[in-house]
Parts: sequence; C-alpha cells; structure tokens
Amino acid sequence: RALLLPALLLATQVHAQSESPVSKLAYPETRRVDVVEEQFGVKVADPYRWLENDVRNDAEVRAWVEAENKVTDAYLATLPGRGHFRARIKQLFDYERFGLPVRKGGRYFYMHNSGLQNQSVLFVRDQLSGPGRVLIDPNGWSKDGATALAEWLPSEDGKYLIYSVQDGGTDWRTIRVLDVATGKETGDEVSWAKYTMGASWAPDG
Repeated sequence: RALLLPALLLATQVHAQSESPVSKLAYPETRRVDVVEEQFGVKVADPYRWLENDVRNDAEVRAWVEAENKVTDAYLATLPGRGHFRARIKQLFDYERFGLPVRKGGRYFYMHNSGLQNQSVLFVRDQLSGPGRVLIDPNGWSKDGATALAEWLPSEDGKYLIYSVQDGGTDWRTIRVLDVATGKETGDEVSWAKYTMGASWAPDG
C-alpha cells in the first residue's frame, strides 16, 4: 500500500516527460466582471465574483465548471495505469467502519459507513447490546451528494439530537432538532449559522 502513491506519481512524471500534455491543455475562457470594493481605503478588484454563485442554481457557473472538468478529465484519461489505481483504491476503501460512540441517557449514538457510501450514516442504539437503527442518513439529501451532516450532539438525557446541515460545502449551517424516539424533527430550526463551533445542551435538555 505504501508503494501506491509513489508509483502513481512516477507514472504521471514519466507520462508528462514523454507526452508534455500540459502544453496542449486549452482552458475555457473565464468571464471577468467590473467589481471593485474599497476595503479600509484600498480598492480591491474582484473580477471573478460571479464564480462564487452556487453551481446548482447558476447556469453560467455550472457551464464553466463542466468545461473545466472536461479539460481535467481529458488529461487524466491519458495517464497510464489510471484504471488499475482506481480499482485498487476503491478496493482499499471498501470496508465497514464505525465512528466512536457517544453515550447519552442510556442510548449510544455513532457514525457508520458500510464501505463505499459517500457519507457516513448516524445510528442510535437504545441499549448497548441492542440493534442499531438509522437516525440520520444524509446520502439522500441531494442528488449530487453535496449536502452533508455536519456537527451533531444528543441531549444529556438522550431524548433529542441537535444537528447541523452543510449544503454544498458552504461554511453556513442550518441547525435542527430531532426527537430520537420517533426520528422526526421537532420543527426547531436556526438558519444561516456560521462558525458556531458546534452546539451544546443545557443539563436539563
């Protein structure tokens, strides 16, 4: 396994020296906009501000990303042995794994991944030797898999769970509360939370 990365780098270097594919790359043109903001008396140009828009909602940004990916994929397809490395890495990652459990109110909360799941699933056990049941599965939250379960914490009595949703890799969070027994949301929600350093519970829940 330790030879995997050096071998891949060596193959890439040999290919680069023999084919010089970098000189053939033709990147798509990127539109520049006239955006200038003054920060503490200094004018700062930000010509690519439009690329900060959500790729799922902005057709122009989505087209730009697709064009960039096309260039990248075309180059990667030329690398020798890439299929072998892809299959081997997939094989190495395909194993069941558990996160450390959190015990609250006699219940055990833990993350679990069956092997190749894009995101781990939050499970709960009502007792140590009992079966686990799915509490939150973020894999079905979005088609592109970019909406993730971020921070989570059960109340001291284990009756409720506070968790945050991270949408599309953003720093912003949507915080919600779940009734652990039913698995249903309570309706409590805090939107546009950022850099909250997680959530916490009062001792009385």
